[in-house]
Amino acid sequence: MSAISDPAAAPAAGATTTQVVTRFAPSPTGFLHIGGARTALFNWLYARHNGGKFLLRIEDTDRARSTQPAIDAILTSMRWLGLDWDEPEVYQFSRMARHAEVAHTMVAHGHAYRCFLTAQELDAMRAEAQAAKKPLRIRSPWRDRDSAEDGDKPFVVRLKAPLDGATTIEDRVQGSVTVQNAELDDLVLLRSDGTPTYMLAVVVDDHDMGVSHVIRGDDHLNNAFRQLPIIRAMHAIEGGWPDPIYAHIPLIHGSDGAKLSKRHGAVGVEFYRDELGILPEALENYLLRLGWGHGDDEVISREQAIEWFDLDGVGKSPSRFDLKKLENLNGIYIRDADDARLAELVTARLSFEPTDAQSAVLGRAMASLKPRAANLNELTRGTDFLFATRPLDIAPDAAPLLAGEAPALLAKLHAALDALDGWDTEALEAAVRSVAEDAGVKLGHVAQPLRAALTGRKTSPGIFDVLDLLGRNESLGRIEDQTTA
Repeated sequence: MSAISDPAAAPAAGATTTQVVTRFAPSPTGFLHIGGARTALFNWLYARHNGGKFLLRIEDTDRARSTQPAIDAILTSMRWLGLDWDEPEVYQFSRMARHAEVAHTMVAHGHAYRCFLTAQELDAMRAEAQAAKKPLRIRSPWRDRDSAEDGDKPFVVRLKAPLDGATTIEDRVQGSVTVQNAELDDLVLLRSDGTPTYMLAVVVDDHDMGVSHVIRGDDHLNNAFRQLPIIRAMHAIEGGWPDPIYAHIPLIHGSDGAKLSKRHGAVGVEFYRDELGILPEALENYLLRLGWGHGDDEVISREQAIEWFDLDGVGKSPSRFDLKKLENLNGIYIRDADDARLAELVTARLSFEPTDAQSAVLGRAMASLKPRAANLNELTRGTDFLFATRPLDIAPDAAPLLAGEAPALLAKLHAALDALDGWDTEALEAAVRSVAEDAGVKLGHVAQPLRAALTGRKTSPGIFDVLDLLGRNESLGRIEDQTTA
């Protein structure tokens, strides 16, 4: 339930606060996409930087498209990114009575009116505007008429938008933006069934939640000019409805400069987590750098982000999403990640439940495997050789390494390794080097067939780490398989 679903829980009229309060307000009609995640991150960071509050509102008034699975996906993605909110999330649908109350208050004080225009009359206005090649601006004849004369006919409640002058917003990202009030129309506040529109609900909720800064995509900039008259009308009626501080962030484009779409990566956050194997801190760092910068810094910790983030660092131009850059950054975070944590993440991606012994090997393997991995999928695939059953399936590109004189070299390696008293990397390296020297070849000439015999691949972590991880019995068995094949 909403933390402020009861209007009595809203701040008292005339109350003021200097605390920074931001909000993220997704519609639960699908996943949390990349653009929404970045908006949430910027709001979260700005609140944390200023010692304020970050709030979450689920705008679920579209009952036909809003679903519980979508709500769950949004909340899960937010938590995965570590974007915690400071009060229970607000569900907009539960506050419809409060929204309607504000609309009726505006009607009672002459800032809104009941409009009885029919669908046919609106269609005629729309056709007239199209014929004149002008945008539709609703100027209802009911704006200044007594609605009582129409009795019980269906009506909507419309805002009395200002007719003269101009409205200027000092946007923290876009700068000073001015719109002539003549360009605004009398937008609908309540539909004919009494339900509130998005424009009204957003304004009322932001006020009741005490939101001081509205940080959102610049596709909402025009909405700000339509919402301000509602705010100012209620301020004139009650006081205590200050204009919020606006910051409209440029949208994210694809790497080709076109509007971000699924082919660029405009998919849900969970796709990057589950399908691409991206760490949350890597995605957060990447989203932070999409449209915001701090000098030449690329790898930015959460602590640094909170310390440095301000709206002055947000650029005015659209940023470009580049999956390769995200993967490169993710590789950096994987190399810095705790081995035990990586082992747990890899375990969740395995097709089997590892035994305690296998889990221990996984934990030991991370230090050797993670330098070669750009994502958790690669890291997981890197563990395949650890649990492969004998005889190994040899990859086609590795098969030539086991041909020719390779079986003879492997037989010598088997004998040298089998004679070792200990099984540590130093002793293993000494034994393998001794075989190479006795054969009169370079170490790589011996290590290549040994790698293929131990892993079935042409590439792997360091060969001495592989021997150590597999252990004596498994290593000797795999080598022997290739000497008798």
